[in-house]
Amino acid sequence: MTLAQAIAEEFRRQFGHEPLQVRAPGRINLIGEHTDYNAGFVLPAAIDREMVFAVALNNEGTYRLRSYDLKESVTATPETVQRSEKVQWANYLLGVVAQFQKRGIQVPGFDCVFGGNVPIGAGLSSSAAVECGLAFALDHLLKTGIDRMELALMAQKAEHEFALVMCGIMDQFASMFGQDGHVVRLDCRSLEYEYYPFDAEGVRVVLCNSGVKHSLASSEYNVRRQECEQGVTVLQAHYPNIQTLRDATLEQVHAHQQELGPVVYRRCVYVVEENARVEAACQALVAGNLTEVGRLMYASHTGLRDQYEVSCKELDVLVEASRGVAGVYGSRMMGGGFGGCTINLVQAEHADAFEQHMKEAYQRQLNLELECYQTRIVAGAGLINNS
Repeated sequence: MTLAQAIAEEFRRQFGHEPLQVRAPGRINLIGEHTDYNAGFVLPAAIDREMVFAVALNNEGTYRLRSYDLKESVTATPETVQRSEKVQWANYLLGVVAQFQKRGIQVPGFDCVFGGNVPIGAGLSSSAAVECGLAFALDHLLKTGIDRMELALMAQKAEHEFALVMCGIMDQFASMFGQDGHVVRLDCRSLEYEYYPFDAEGVRVVLCNSGVKHSLASSEYNVRRQECEQGVTVLQAHYPNIQTLRDATLEQVHAHQQELGPVVYRRCVYVVEENARVEAACQALVAGNLTEVGRLMYASHTGLRDQYEVSCKELDVLVEASRGVAGVYGSRMMGGGFGGCTINLVQAEHADAFEQHMKEAYQRQLNLELECYQTRIVAGAGLINNS
C-alpha cells in the first residue's frame, strides 16, 4: 500500500467519507544559501520526499485535523483559529486556515489526515510541505482560484505568524513550483523565476544527514541577517543605489573593507560571491556541465565555512569525505547551518557505493551513524489520483 493509500484509508476510518488527495514535496537547494533574505538568487528543486493529505469538507463547522505519523488529533472551529502552545504541528495547518480567513474567505468545517516521508529536522522543509499541501487542498475544495505564488506567500505567512519562524520564500516556493527534471532559479526580490534542466535520470541528489541539530542555528541566523544589514548601511553611504547586498559588487565591498570591519566584510563577500555562483551554476546546467556545477558547490561550502561561518565539524567532515570519490560532482552543506544535511551530486550508477563510502567515513572519523537519502527531482504540489 502506498503512503497516499494508507492516508486515504485512515481518513475513511476516522471520518467515514471520501477525501480529496493532495501531495506537496519537500525541497533541496542546489546552490544559493543565505542569499534569500539578502534579496538574492536561490536554485531549489522539489524532491520525491513529500507530505500527503486527505481532506474533505464535513458540513459540521469544525476542523478535525489528524497527524498520521504521530497518531494525534486536534479540533478547532472557524472562530477559534489561533496558535497552539501545546501542539506544534497544528500551527502549520491552522496558520494556513488563518491566511484564507484574512482574505475574507470563509473556511467551513473540514476533515484532514496528513503524513509524509520528509525527514523532520534534516533541512528538507517538511513544514513548508505541510503548509503548501493544505493551502493547495483548501484552494481546490473552496474553488477560490488563488494562484500558486499567492498560495506560497500565504504558506510563508502561516510559518511567520503561527510557527513563529521568519523564513524566506524559497521553501514554500519550491514546494509549489517544482518541475520534474528541473531546478528553478528564483529571484527573491522580484519573485521572477526560470527553470533550468537537470539530468534526473543520470544524476542522483544524495543527502547525507549529519544527525546534528546545533542550538546555534536560529540565534546565529538572526545575527547573520543583522551583519548583512550592517554591511548594507555602510555601503549605502557611498552607493545610494545599494538596497540589499544583492546590489553590491565585490569591488565595492573590497573598497570599504576597513570601514566594514573584518566580520561584516567576510559576510558581504560571501553573499556577493554566492549570488554570482547561482548565476554561474545556471549557465553550467544549460551547457550540461555538471563538473562545473560541482566545483561551484564546493566553493559555496568553503564560503559558508570560512566567510559566513555557519558550518560545523560534522558538515565539514562530510564534504571533505566526498572529494575525489568516483561519480561525485560536488558537495556542500545545505540550509541554515550548524547541522542538517550535505547535498551531493552523484552519477546514478555510483550513488549506492557513494552512500556506503560516506557511512564508513563518518563512522571512522567521528564514530557517528550516518543517514543518507537518495532523492529525485519532481513536480510541485498537486492532486493525487488513486484510482
